[in-house]
Amino acid sequence: MTTNRFDVAQDDGYLATTTVTSFRIIEALKRRDGATVQQLVEELGLASGTVYKHLNTLQSIQYVDKDGSEYRLGLGFLELGIAARSQRNLYNQTYDSLESLAETTGGVTTLMVPEHGFGVYLTQIVPSGATTPPHQEGERAHLHATAGGKVILAYQPTETVESWLENRTLPSLTPFTISDPEELQSELQSVRDRRAAHSRREQFEEWHAVAAPVTDDDDEAICAVGIKKPVDPNADTTDMSEFKNLLGSTVSSIESKLRFR
Repeated sequence: MTTNRFDVAQDDGYLATTTVTSFRIIEALKRRDGATVQQLVEELGLASGTVYKHLNTLQSIQYVDKDGSEYRLGLGFLELGIAARSQRNLYNQTYDSLESLAETTGGVTTLMVPEHGFGVYLTQIVPSGATTPPHQEGERAHLHATAGGKVILAYQPTETVESWLENRTLPSLTPFTISDPEELQSELQSVRDRRAAHSRREQFEEWHAVAAPVTDDDDEAICAVGIKKPVDPNADTTDMSEFKNLLGSTVSSIESKLRFR
């Protein structure tokens, strides 16, 4: 799953377009798991000299590796990613609770944080024997299509949500995604009433998820704890309601840790 980072305004005079180009190339290398100059030219619509110059620069500063004619992301990005996550105190303060929740439920547990209008999976724990979901730590997700994203939206000020809706479309990721703003607003009110959200095949058709918000003293969401499981075609229910109490106790434990530090 991808989200477009590059729909950025270019009329304020403060955008370094060469930096945008470098990161378009970096993102393409990530998607392709490595690529040649020609493959990047064809995908991105850039001149071959431009692509080569950016790749050569990234290789020179040790953020890209080259194997024959193919370029790949270097491990310098791993160092940056670990640093970015460690600087979020939420990771260390919540990991043990998420790990315990994963072991108890047998489901994939996640911690989603809001950033730039999307949700980012800060943590993802896959217990032994569980299926790995089609996303990974650090990946961004659409808030309206995910259980974690819905509770993050539901526990924000009304004006924040209205502004968020005004500045984006709601893509239909599956036939089950809520893509109508009015329907989403109604869903968010239900989420707030029950203090939990569900994604019933809305992000990926093969997955269900449930999430609850971790809130601050103003009852605004700072992150969301989620549980994911593959769809069971033989199950009679899709609401994962059996996990609601476990989610609630995990969230309460995390909130206590955060408030008493």
